[in-house]
Amino acid sequence: MRGRRTCWRWRSACAIGCASGSGSSWSRRWRCGDAAPAFFGGEKRMKSIGSGGVGRGPLRVTVLAGGVGVEREVSLQSGAGVFEAMKRLGHRAALCDIGPDDLSALDEPADFVFIALHGEFGEDGRLQRELDRRGLPYCGSGAEASAAAFNKVKAKRGFAAAGVPTPAYVVATASSFEEVLTRMHPPCVVKPSASGSSVGTSIPKDRTSLAAAVRERIEAEGEALIEQYIRGPELTVGVLGETALPVCQIRTKREFYDYQAKYIDDDTEYLFDVDLPGELLAHVQRLSLAAHRALGCEVFSRVDWMIDRESGSPFALEVNTIPGFTSHSLLPKAAARVGITFDGLVQRIVDESLDRWEARRCNASAESQRAVAV
Repeated sequence: MRGRRTCWRWRSACAIGCASGSGSSWSRRWRCGDAAPAFFGGEKRMKSIGSGGVGRGPLRVTVLAGGVGVEREVSLQSGAGVFEAMKRLGHRAALCDIGPDDLSALDEPADFVFIALHGEFGEDGRLQRELDRRGLPYCGSGAEASAAAFNKVKAKRGFAAAGVPTPAYVVATASSFEEVLTRMHPPCVVKPSASGSSVGTSIPKDRTSLAAAVRERIEAEGEALIEQYIRGPELTVGVLGETALPVCQIRTKREFYDYQAKYIDDDTEYLFDVDLPGELLAHVQRLSLAAHRALGCEVFSRVDWMIDRESGSPFALEVNTIPGFTSHSLLPKAAARVGITFDGLVQRIVDESLDRWEARRCNASAESQRAVAV
C-alpha cells in the first residue's frame, strides 16, 4: 500500500473502503463485524479484550495510521487495533493511511482524530501542528510537547530542568566527531537523536565499533546521540491522565530491547511482578509523571527507564507520546493490570483528549473576549 493513501470506514450498515491515487478510485465492502483488512494488521493480529462505554455518544472518528517512517508497519497494526475498538464502542470510524505528502484523509468531517502514527510525522509534532491549524481535536499531547519528546536531546534537557535523572550524553556531529570519540569510553549507547522503537540504536563495546556506529548515525541523520550505558533492569511506566500505571519490567534474550524484541519476538517477557523494592518502583512512577509533565505531555504516554544494577538509581531514557496499540504494546498491558480493557483505554483517551481540547477552546474564547473588552 506504499505510495497510496487509504481510508477504511465503518458505519452502521457496512464498512466501506475507499482509496484514490494516480487518477483512479475504487471501493470495497465487507460484512459488519469483519476485522480490518489484512494490510492493516488483519484478523490474526486482533484480540477482543473487552469493551467500554461511550462517554459522549457515537462520534465520527478518523484513526490515522501508517505514515512514512521506519515504524510504519507497527503503526498500521496499532491503527487496526484502535479502529477495531472504535467499531466495538459504536463510533463511526475511518481508518486512514496518511503521510505528509497527502493529507486528504483530514478533509473528511470528523469529531475526533485518533493518532496511531509512531515516529516520524506522527510523534514529531508536525501532524499535531496541522491538526491544530485545521481546528481538529486529536488525542494526546500537543505539537510542542510532541516535538520535545521526539527529540531525545531536547527531552533530556527537559528532564534535567525538572530534576528527572537521565543518562549522561553527548551529541556528535561531523565537525566534533574526532574530539567526541576521545572523550567516550565504551560500552556506550549510540542512537539517533530523533527516532523511536530503538531503530538505529546500538551498544558498541570497543572504540572501533563505536567510531563506526557514530559515523553511521552522522551520515544518516547529521548527528549522533552517544549516551552513558546503564547496565541493569529495563522498566517502562504508562501514564494515563494524571496517573502512573503499574511498572512493567522488560526482559529480552537479545542484547537490548530492540525493534525485533519489541514487535516480533514471542519470547520477550513483560513482568508486572517486578523483583525490585516497592519504594523504588513507587519512586519510578512519581518520576514518570514528572517526566511526562516536564515536556508538557497530555492524556497518555509511556516513559522508559533503566535501573543501574549497582546503585539502584533510575535513569529516564525517553517519553513516547504515541505508544503502541498492538498485541505486544505495553500501555494496554499496564492499563489491563488496573482493570481497564483495551476498548476502555481507547475510550478514556478519547474522552480526556476532548475534555482538554474543549477546555483550551473555552480559555482561548475567554481571553479573546477579555482582549476585546480592553
